[in-house]
Amino acid sequence: MTEIHQPAGLGDRAASRRAPHKGALIGLGAILVVLTNAVVFVLPPLLPIIQAQYHLATVAETTWLYSALTLGGGAGFILLPRLADVHGDRNASVAASAFLTVGALVPAVGDSYPTVLVGCAVMGFGGAAQLLPLGFLRRNLGESGISVGVAVLVIATGVGIVVGMIGGGFIVENLSLRSFFVILTAACAVTTFATYVTIPHTPPAERTRRIGVLGTVWMIGWVAAILLTLTQGLVWGGAALLPLAVGVIGGIAWVRVERRSSSAVFDVAMMKAPLVTASCVCIGLFAAANSAFLLLLSTYAQITPSSLRAADAYGLGLSELDTALLMAPFAAAFLVRGAVLDRALLKGRGVSVFVTGALICAAGLVWLAVAHDQVWHYLVGAAVMGLGCRIGYSAGFTLVQMAVPEEKAGMAAGAAGTFMAVGFTLGAALVSGDLSASLVPMPGTGLEVAAKGLYGIGYWLSAVLALLIVATALISRARSVRQAETTAP
Repeated sequence: MTEIHQPAGLGDRAASRRAPHKGALIGLGAILVVLTNAVVFVLPPLLPIIQAQYHLATVAETTWLYSALTLGGGAGFILLPRLADVHGDRNASVAASAFLTVGALVPAVGDSYPTVLVGCAVMGFGGAAQLLPLGFLRRNLGESGISVGVAVLVIATGVGIVVGMIGGGFIVENLSLRSFFVILTAACAVTTFATYVTIPHTPPAERTRRIGVLGTVWMIGWVAAILLTLTQGLVWGGAALLPLAVGVIGGIAWVRVERRSSSAVFDVAMMKAPLVTASCVCIGLFAAANSAFLLLLSTYAQITPSSLRAADAYGLGLSELDTALLMAPFAAAFLVRGAVLDRALLKGRGVSVFVTGALICAAGLVWLAVAHDQVWHYLVGAAVMGLGCRIGYSAGFTLVQMAVPEEKAGMAAGAAGTFMAVGFTLGAALVSGDLSASLVPMPGTGLEVAAKGLYGIGYWLSAVLALLIVATALISRARSVRQAETTAP
């Protein structure tokens, strides 16, 4: 297992800290994670309202809002955690919360499609605030900081997803769009003030204060190109191959240059540490399976059978709010204590933990592939999926944090978070493509929905993603064994 480093200057930095209130820091970290995840998952139920209110001609215009949120998040995940390392946890957290506030304020004041589009991009960037607790909890809570930070991130993520979906359903049924953005602005403003008051102002964790500007901008560019392809690929068709090629080629070139850079965005030594790269890939695959599951569930549940021809009929006919409540077991599974998991990771059993989480996810997805036409089917599947994802996310973020010294906690969080962002977008793109393969009409509306059989295919494809996690973990362990045998005297 990788040793947790104690960097030079740690004692001086600890001495300069005022004693933080542990409960307040943990509570603030949970709020940041819940709020940022809720913002992401509150948007999908609002897209039809946005299209109708702003008289958008096509669904493509509406989905650009989600693309803007995703692209902003990709940039934020790369930059904000690193800023916490070199400019201090409080400064980075206040900045991230301020971006969330401004992003909500713009559409609250403007109340138009362009302002909502700008607001989504700004809120997406501030959404990287969900990764910052990994750094400030680790740097302020001592030896327990890593396990507490990961637990806060994982548990609050599950809660935030469900809160966002319930919030979206509540807004659809009870509030206007503008009222929602006003309330969100107030909530983000209070959070900004709380971060300033709660997080201790300490010297930067990394005293060099160096961020590779070119490498960072370059990475934001190629990651954004890939995310753009994943979010707009179905709309653009063959034209989407151009940004995909730019992203892939740019990424390969970036990796080659970063290996020789003295101010790399992500430390090459960190990525070469045992299981780190594999952990990031596994986080991305867990996120892809998670995203695919959420999209499949929410789409199927809200189709009303009576709105389709008898031969095509399917769905549960649930409202947005009822669909969100269907996800409650998913969030509840994230609350399961991780003491056994933590002990396994400390004993160097990371691969076994990944395999366990992935197989649990695969079991939940296979279950839903063959049984997804009753409410109780989803309640069971959501609980199983939640448990598997809880195990996988906890293992991934813990192992990446354990591979770096404390002053690079933000860098480690950013690396893992970037893979997670790409994974969520990949899962959504995979399911969107699947559900667009065969459409059936809704008589009298001029609308079309996915054919019933595509949902089973979507769950099988998602189960393959889970099995890829198993393959990734086992391949990484085999490579580590070979390297150890090669270097042994």
